[in-house]
Amino acid sequence: MGSTMARMAPPDRTIKMSDSESNSADASLTRKDSLQEPNSDWSDDEASRKPGLPLESLGTGLCYDVRMRYHCEVRPTSEVHPEDPRRIYYIFKELCQAGLVDDPESTRPLAPKTLVRIPARPATEEEIIKVHTGAHYAFVQSTKEMSDDALVTLEHNRDSIYFNRLTFDSALLSAGGAIDTCLAVAQRKVKNAIAVIRPPGHHAENNTAMGFCLFNNVSVAARVCQQTLGDEARKILILDWDVHHGNGIQKAFYNDPNILYISIHVHQDGRFYPGGEEGDWHHCGEGAGIGKNVNIPWPDQGMGDGDYMYAFQQVVMPIASEFNPDLVLIAAGFDAAAGDVLGGCFVTPACYAQMTHMLMTLANGKVAVCLEGGYNFRSISRSALSVTKTLMGEPPDRLLITTPSDIAINTVRRVMGIQGEHWRCMYPKPPKHPVWSDRLHGMPISPNFYDSITLTNMEDVLREVQSKQLYESFKFTPLPNYNKHVPLVIVFHDAPEIVGQPHPVTNKLDAHNCWLADPQKEYIAWFMEKGFAVIDINVPKHITPNEPSKRFEDDPAPAHVTEELIAYLWDNYISEIFFLGIGSAFQGVANFICQRGDTLHERIKGCISFVADNPVRAIASHGYPWLARWYHNNSLVFVSHVHGVWDRKRSLRYGFMRKSEKTELSEMLSEHMDEVFEWISDRIAVPSDEEEEEDEDSSQMKE
Repeated sequence: MGSTMARMAPPDRTIKMSDSESNSADASLTRKDSLQEPNSDWSDDEASRKPGLPLESLGTGLCYDVRMRYHCEVRPTSEVHPEDPRRIYYIFKELCQAGLVDDPESTRPLAPKTLVRIPARPATEEEIIKVHTGAHYAFVQSTKEMSDDALVTLEHNRDSIYFNRLTFDSALLSAGGAIDTCLAVAQRKVKNAIAVIRPPGHHAENNTAMGFCLFNNVSVAARVCQQTLGDEARKILILDWDVHHGNGIQKAFYNDPNILYISIHVHQDGRFYPGGEEGDWHHCGEGAGIGKNVNIPWPDQGMGDGDYMYAFQQVVMPIASEFNPDLVLIAAGFDAAAGDVLGGCFVTPACYAQMTHMLMTLANGKVAVCLEGGYNFRSISRSALSVTKTLMGEPPDRLLITTPSDIAINTVRRVMGIQGEHWRCMYPKPPKHPVWSDRLHGMPISPNFYDSITLTNMEDVLREVQSKQLYESFKFTPLPNYNKHVPLVIVFHDAPEIVGQPHPVTNKLDAHNCWLADPQKEYIAWFMEKGFAVIDINVPKHITPNEPSKRFEDDPAPAHVTEELIAYLWDNYISEIFFLGIGSAFQGVANFICQRGDTLHERIKGCISFVADNPVRAIASHGYPWLARWYHNNSLVFVSHVHGVWDRKRSLRYGFMRKSEKTELSEMLSEHMDEVFEWISDRIAVPSDEEEEEDEDSSQMKE
């Protein structure tokens, strides 16, 4: 028996140390912990964190007050109003039946840690008018003294709203409950919280009650937190997943850089309530708040879990993480839930829980949920219960449908493209559509700008150029007066940029969503108006070789071709000249100036160049030591403010440089157009037609 027990005994897994190791271990106990060493990678705050789970010891808050049910219709009809007072009762009952509330009606046994009750108190007038006008507050207050007939008349004359003599008190309790719930979360009195309140608020504008809403609860709470807590709640994210667009919240913070409002809603091209274009994807904020308004407008009803999760994963969470809020407020309308007739969508309680769980990763978990819409008692109760369990630490249920629809992908990708202008995390970045641009699909039926003003065919002149590659590669457009003895402007520019918005699903570029950006048109039109001779040269960045097998390869040095054309023009046509170089096309011009410096001061009146991301070309020559100073005195070089040339010492060789606050060539051309025109006008006087006729007559008389 003893031997059997010996065989059955588990092996001794204790690690035995030698005497030397034991002495070393004892000595190590007397050393200072490495986390406290001066050279540690960990900060003192990280090294001295409280042990255990300090935030877990906090409870989840719940705000509910039966007095908010007193807001109801004065004379109910046979058809029950969607904004029924029982909405909040059924949610509270669901929480009680789940054992989450320490209430006499709750099912036993209770959860180990029940919800912490947050009392609802009436909001003050001072708090309400942080968002609404004093006149609006006074109007809602005046309903306390109205007769039943007046209240019914008011209901018929207002936009989806009803009143009774207790409406004002219920509305103040709803707003006050939202305020204290958000303050409790922001000040860490609770870990997070849910406010089961009504009437809802996200449609209420600063001077208008509409869409079942009287005071904008979430907006008032956000503004109070901002102004009361300072840096503790400086940046606030408001996520609105109500099926209707929260027009009131959007307008309240449309120019506020510290409030990020994201709304996922059915839009239907402005036909779905509240209607209009304000809920579309192009409304991104204004002024200081540009980019802080993100609308994800579903084109129709019927959206489900996969669609909402895709929007969260692709847009909501990346933008929210980049914004990095101090506090997260959820305008939690549950009318997109499956079973809600008004919303007509199919979001399940598990999806609401998943979205809540993702938002809890922000702001150190400071999340406050405030009830908005939702009109199916069963749907809103189950959805609110699922959200509350998630707030309390329960993992969300598994989703059954995770694949987004093509409609959702299209919408979300379009939003990403539009918001890419404002957020680094959003791709693809939207194309910048210059003012001077033509849609590609319209070009075959619309006469090209140059076709309407080109009077002379230069084909014979071009054939005189020896290089066949040059003739085939350049789009060479001479304009009127090129052969007259008047000042000549030669415009060297890169090939027009094609910009487009790819299809969100197929990534194809359709003709109707492509533009040919050709901003130098306005320059050429001005030169012609002043009587200048103009030659416009479109310099390709890459030259396609003649061999078909190499058609996808690029010529590494196209500048020499540009120099050949300039030399031909210089020797045969040019007398008084301005060079206008846009982008990389100026490289060949600069090389030519360095080679022909002997006669520059006699024939060139000035050089204008625009530089965005291409190198700034230096003009200097050992054979002509005066060339750098001449170029500085007779040039105007616009360089983007983000260019690296501004980080180093600049010399005369770069010309007379001007820092541009723009970054794109098209933007720079537009920004500095008047400056270029004035600079050219100051350097030369163009003779009028009458003066030219007098000169011809006088020359004939001399003959």
